[in-house]
Amino acid sequence: MVGSIVALSKDNLKARLAYSTVSQLSYVILGVALLNPTGVSGGLFHIAAHAFSKITLFFCAGAIYVTTHKKDISEMGGLGRQMPWTFGAFALAALSMIGVPPVAGFTSKLYLLVGSLDAGSIGILLVLIASALLNAAYFAPVVYHAFFGQPAGADAVAHGAAHAPAVRTGEAPLAMLIPLCLTAAISVALGLYPDFFMQFASAVLP
Repeated sequence: MVGSIVALSKDNLKARLAYSTVSQLSYVILGVALLNPTGVSGGLFHIAAHAFSKITLFFCAGAIYVTTHKKDISEMGGLGRQMPWTFGAFALAALSMIGVPPVAGFTSKLYLLVGSLDAGSIGILLVLIASALLNAAYFAPVVYHAFFGQPAGADAVAHGAAHAPAVRTGEAPLAMLIPLCLTAAISVALGLYPDFFMQFASAVLP
């Protein structure tokens, strides 16, 4: 909860992702701490769900910086229209972090919710729901601003400013685009076919 609240206050994209990691890794500990098969399975599955989704988000942050030299979310208005593949992958990974189907994070968080019910821990259930809402609160504005926001410097261009900042157009370099699309696809595949990883999680359960 604290990691998510701090993430909400960060305009720097990598800082927001870093504090998101603090929050998301806590799900793993929480799942194991439930001490029942469903909760432990959810915690272990979240290791893979978070790994592929979060590396996608950091790949995207790097691709955005290389292409546009922008680090702050407030400067990324309209970049989704300029870099649809990069921000499309970012959106998929963000949905996973929030816990929206069919991406991997939905499966792990569903198991955690059921595990908390099995443990009779209504308090933990409420914390998980509140945390998911906070995840949406700090990821959704990034995606919305990128696809529907006004590009940085647009006002200056509209008013004919002589020294309006130049805006580079186009996608990230292919060498960066392929890996982030691949990891985003794996996040979706894990969500659609969770049994592949669940067999490894089941192997450590009594």
